Amino acid sequence: MALSNSQYDQLMRTYELRQLDNEYRLRERYKAACARIPTLKELDDTISSLSVSQGRLLLEGDDSALAQLKEQLSLLFIRKKELLDSAGLPADYLELHYTCPDCRDTGYIGTDKCHCLKKAIVDLLYTQSNLREILMQENFSTFCTDYYSSNHIDKLTGRSAQESMQTALRVCRQFTDTFSEEFCNILLYGDTGVGKTFLTHCIAKEVMDKSYSVIYFSAVQLFECLAKSTFGKREEADDNAFHHVYNCDLLIIDDLGTELSNSFTISQLFVCLNERILRRKPTVISTNLTLENIKSTYSERIFSRISSNYKMLRLTGDDIRIQKKLLNLGGTNDVTP
Repeated sequence: MALSNSQYDQLMRTYELRQLDNEYRLRERYKAACARIPTLKELDDTISSLSVSQGRLLLEGDDSALAQLKEQLSLLFIRKKELLDSAGLPADYLELHYTCPDCRDTGYIGTDKCHCLKKAIVDLLYTQSNLREILMQENFSTFCTDYYSSNHIDKLTGRSAQESMQTALRVCRQFTDTFSEEFCNILLYGDTGVGKTFLTHCIAKEVMDKSYSVIYFSAVQLFECLAKSTFGKREEADDNAFHHVYNCDLLIIDDLGTELSNSFTISQLFVCLNERILRRKPTVISTNLTLENIKSTYSERIFSRISSNYKMLRLTGDDIRIQKKLLNLGGTNDVTP
């Protein structure tokens, strides 16, 4: 599971607090039980003293001490359960109660992460990516290609809008299926409103569901974050911004080209893309810019990095959002790009 140290520590603190809460609740139940069953404290004292005395005999070489201890304790524990039952309390009332009995709220079963920790990791990544709600609606299972026309032919490639989207969908699925095995980057470019952002959401959900860290930025948000880290006041800057942007398992930059382009954004984009390539950290970019626009806006160096290290998927067609609104006038509410 790929988490930053701070994210992992945050989860482990949650488990530590859970264990402390379990122990506190047990102490409170014990106090309540003793108030209802006055002889319970005496019984526990007997169990403790018996364990000490028989343990001493065992150390002194009395081989029968252990068998005697087990027998006596068995009787005392039976008596304890009888007392709890007579007071209307469950047999496990004075045992630790766990949120997850499988790992006993440690997060691990042996050396393996428990299913509850795996789920907590996914939940944390969703929460920190600010994508939870939208990814419930926009994912591969809700993606529909019906809006992509087989009659809309891209003059540049000679392919229909539907063919282009089917290819993009296949490449994006392969990207997520082989995420842990293959280093790959994707550039989604082309017309406005043809599902590029929807595809980035599909990718984000699949990767986060596998418990990898995903940072999802619009281009504007990315450069604002980097500018704050570079030029902002110490109390405003996120000291870990560069670290997270460069080292997260997947960086998604949506709507590249909508930011105010200047020497700072161009230099930061180059450093970001180049560093992630060197560190073999996948990046997905969506943009309405053409390849020629990318080259002229961001420099030959950046275009070279993208063209030589990214799978470039061109999407064309009519604005899906407009088509959807028109169709929804007829009463349909399907979730589509």
